[in-house]
Amino acid sequence: MTSERSDDILPENPDRRTLLRAAGSITLGGLALTGAGSAAPAVAQTAMTGKAVANRDSAALGLRLQGVQHFGLTVQNMNRAFEFYTEVLGGTEVMRDGDFKGEKIHNTLLTDQEILAGELRVNPRTMGVPDLKGGDQRLDVRFVQFDNVVIELLQYRDSGQPMGDGNSWAEPRDHMSPAYPRSMHICFYIRDDVDFNKFIHDLEAESARRGMTQVRANRSITVTTEKERLDAPIEANTNKITEGKSSGWALIYCKGPEGEQLEFVQALGPVKQTFQAAFDARRKLIGADKG
Repeated sequence: MTSERSDDILPENPDRRTLLRAAGSITLGGLALTGAGSAAPAVAQTAMTGKAVANRDSAALGLRLQGVQHFGLTVQNMNRAFEFYTEVLGGTEVMRDGDFKGEKIHNTLLTDQEILAGELRVNPRTMGVPDLKGGDQRLDVRFVQFDNVVIELLQYRDSGQPMGDGNSWAEPRDHMSPAYPRSMHICFYIRDDVDFNKFIHDLEAESARRGMTQVRANRSITVTTEKERLDAPIEANTNKITEGKSSGWALIYCKGPEGEQLEFVQALGPVKQTFQAAFDARRKLIGADKG
């Protein structure tokens, strides 16, 4: 990383507004290239020493964060999703919990939807709002650890349904285009020395072997049928960007077993240096903060 790049992101004497903007804009860049889960917390721990401890609550919001703790995914079938994220993608189970019900958890998760249902004068159940308060439905969760982030799987089920088995209480969404506002996706970072095209091929093959027919990756060439997608040459599995600020970025979009939107990326060359510079600047920003 050059000193000029750091100065572009973080001026020598930043004001509070500059700190806030920098904290918010470069967080994802730093997390994306953190090689192990301990790196980001270590930065925060360093910043929480000395005078920074007493003044942390008056710091900019972005400087009170340790980073992204997990991404949550509401699933239709818990066992199927858990199998994909642990056995196919190799995540490690952190813990599982569940049978959550009652007024407190219901209000914590669903107050906004209850208010909206009241304003629209409709039954909340017609809007996909489960009855955790009365206990007709229950919530189960499982956490899966990857190198630098955790994924939380959530399932809302009927109270009489065993944990992990069967489908969710609510129907899955039919339209899952990533262009819809409010859509989110989970992005996995593929190691530098991995053949990206072969990874996508093997991912689809292993998922198909397990009957996970939703796991289908897009191609970088135009295909109009499923047969054409399957018959596309293996080099069409990956979109490699060679120009502009994203030069060195390789990506593919893929649906997961629940129909969720996944992305797999590699960041090499110039774009890798850009993300690393952002991560280094984030470390400098938090380490320099005195409240």
